[in-house]
Amino acid sequence: MQGELLRADQSRSPREDQRSSDERLRPERLRTDCPVLLSERLVMRAPHEEDIDALAHLANNAKVATMVSRMPHPYTADDAADFVRRTKNGDIGKCVYAITKAENGAFIGCCGVEPHADGKTVEIGYWLGEPYWDKGYTTEACHALVDMVFRTRQDVDQIDARCRVMNVASRRVIQKCGFQFQGSGLAASLALGSNVPVEWYRLDRKTWMSLRSWGNIA
Repeated sequence: MQGELLRADQSRSPREDQRSSDERLRPERLRTDCPVLLSERLVMRAPHEEDIDALAHLANNAKVATMVSRMPHPYTADDAADFVRRTKNGDIGKCVYAITKAENGAFIGCCGVEPHADGKTVEIGYWLGEPYWDKGYTTEACHALVDMVFRTRQDVDQIDARCRVMNVASRRVIQKCGFQFQGSGLAASLALGSNVPVEWYRLDRKTWMSLRSWGNIA
């Protein structure tokens, strides 16, 4: 796919080639489907270069990296810069947010939405830097992300979420957001270089609407 994106019409100028390439790398849906999200204490928006130092600092933590699937460890400033570049260019191909504090703009973690091949299911993922654990930020971000998906993407019928079996805190967040246990299995961990046991949860649109009407989701 990348080779196709990088091919250019020889009759165009270099500037036109670059603009055309950028447009293909950042299809309109990647950003229009990812509006800035506001909650009581958080602002969730696209990652940018100013996040690199904080991202590298918070992500370079084995307690974080071993709980998510695709984060290397150690995690360097180069890794952070590459992550920001790829999200900006659309190379990752999914909706990615930087989670920041509304009061001061501090970067505290990331979350994202990844579509499944069936076109009706998306999967959410998230991580927060250790200094921000146990403050309710992850649940607040997850609520905002789930609401955005169901409100703006009418083709999505259900949202999946996964966590390591040993990750009690993440399981609690998923359950607070109304997800129901579906099963268990194995998933790859880049930081550990092996597969790890995970639990799979799902929230469908009908359940989300019921929970909203009952006032059980903040």
